[in-house]
Formats: sequence, C-alpha cells, structure tokens
Amino acid sequence: MLYILITYDINTTSLNGQARLRKVAKVCINYGQRVQNSVFECKVNEAQYRELQHKLLKIIDKNVDSLRFYRLGENYDKKVKHIGAKQTYKVDDPMIL
Repeated sequence: MLYILITYDINTTSLNGQARLRKVAKVCINYGQRVQNSVFECKVNEAQYRELQHKLLKIIDKNVDSLRFYRLGENYDKKVKHIGAKQTYKVDDPMIL
C-alpha cells in the first residue's frame, strides 16, 4: 500500500473553477480523508494511485490549477505531526460508521 498526500490549488475565480474544485474534492474523498481544505491523506495501491491521478488530471485545468502528490512512505504516521483542531483518524485503524 502507498500512503499519499494530495494537495491542490484550483482557480475558483470562475464558475467552471468552482465546479472543478468540488469535483476534485469529491474524487479525493473517495480515496482518503480530508485533513485540510485542499489536502487529503490516502492509502491506495499502485492501481488506485494511477486511477486517482488519471481522474484528477481529467478534471483540472493545467493552465490555472495545480496538483501535488507526495508519497509519505511506510511510517507515514511518524512523519506527520498534527497540532490544533480537526483531528483525523489513522488510515489503518478500523472505522465504525
């Protein structure tokens, strides 16, 4: 499994940009958890990672938007320090809905 951090900056000065922002967030939420407004932590396999990238690249406008993908590695939880509000769950922990 890969631990990926996805960040994005979508130009929302137009209605199309606002729609792209919602679409990007909707795709990302299907693969991980939102940890900040435009930041998601995801645990995916290689196929899911390629699929996720492909879906996001079809949405964004490369001339005005940007995406960043960070591979956090195996011990991601030791590399991330969280301070403040909006606590998150560990990606590997069971989730009760």
